[in-house]
Amino acid sequence: MSGACAEVAVSSEPRTVLVVEDSQLMAEVVRDLVNGFGGFRVVGVARDGEEALRMVHELSPDLVTLDVEMPGLDGLQVLGYIMSEAPRPVVMVSGATARGAVDLTIRAFELGALEFVRKPDQATPDGWNAVAPRLHEALRAAVGANHTVPMLARPRAKTPAVPGTLRPAARVVAIAASTGGPRALAEIIPALSPSLDAAVVIAQHMPPGFTAGLARRLEHLAALPVREAQSGEPLLSGHVYVAPGGRHLLITRGSAGPRLVLSDAPPMHGVRPAADPLFTSAAEVFGPAAVGVVLTGMGRDGSAGLAAIRAAGGSAVVQDRATSAVYGMPAQAGAAAGVEQGVGLSAIAESIERAVRQMGTERGR
Repeated sequence: MSGACAEVAVSSEPRTVLVVEDSQLMAEVVRDLVNGFGGFRVVGVARDGEEALRMVHELSPDLVTLDVEMPGLDGLQVLGYIMSEAPRPVVMVSGATARGAVDLTIRAFELGALEFVRKPDQATPDGWNAVAPRLHEALRAAVGANHTVPMLARPRAKTPAVPGTLRPAARVVAIAASTGGPRALAEIIPALSPSLDAAVVIAQHMPPGFTAGLARRLEHLAALPVREAQSGEPLLSGHVYVAPGGRHLLITRGSAGPRLVLSDAPPMHGVRPAADPLFTSAAEVFGPAAVGVVLTGMGRDGSAGLAAIRAAGGSAVVQDRATSAVYGMPAQAGAAAGVEQGVGLSAIAESIERAVRQMGTERGR
């Protein structure tokens, strides 16, 4: 989920990796790829969940790559045990985009997984060669990351929409997230009040097929309605929109109010969706009625966009170092936008609501 930037340093000593994969062919391929990256060394291959737990204790690897779907103990059960008994960075590996597998992957982030890699559609040498850079990037992102396990979010009761109350958004909250983002979003979005007088738009670095699962999970947890964004739909107050994986999300002015537009423009900072085009469009359409929020992740995506929101008179919030899985994006965005202090994860929803209320006060509402 992180961008192409690789600011996380790898020590001179190779980081040890346990590969957990029930397919012998897949396990051998992942092992060979990891050993070939430089800076990483596979110390064991586990073929099922029980063997994985035993090898975590025996080998004490620095990182674990963990298959999502396995017989017996599945990836979620293994992950839950690792994070409660022997916490360490875990990169989930999934080979399917069916709804069940996607939802398992999203739940894995809440349980403490830091990164995710999708297996190639075709298990051929060319297919795996295409995936290799993403696997390498995910391992690098996990190195040195803060893998503190968060409290799991609990669902909030929905407030049914009253007929005639749906209205175009007069304010917007734009959120950027990458490595560790799904965990952060699962705490922030459910904490937002159902009376929030703003639309929320999210650019989470995630591949096609998985952002719909993220939206479903957030919809289950939050009091606000959440869905994956569709091109051309109106931007409504009190609604949350997740940018689809593989497409940029922009906001434009429409005759009846702001609208969402999806773009197939080239990736920015190595990712699509990227936060910078979303934030920049939010600044252009909403000006001082925009709030930009940059959460955990590698790279600098969101920096130029957050600066644009501040220049337009809007507000800026960045996650602090202590609660970020990776502090790259918040640090760089905060510096670019002149934000002097980060906000802890548990206080970000409150900061968003305060900024939105302040807009109403300044407009005399």
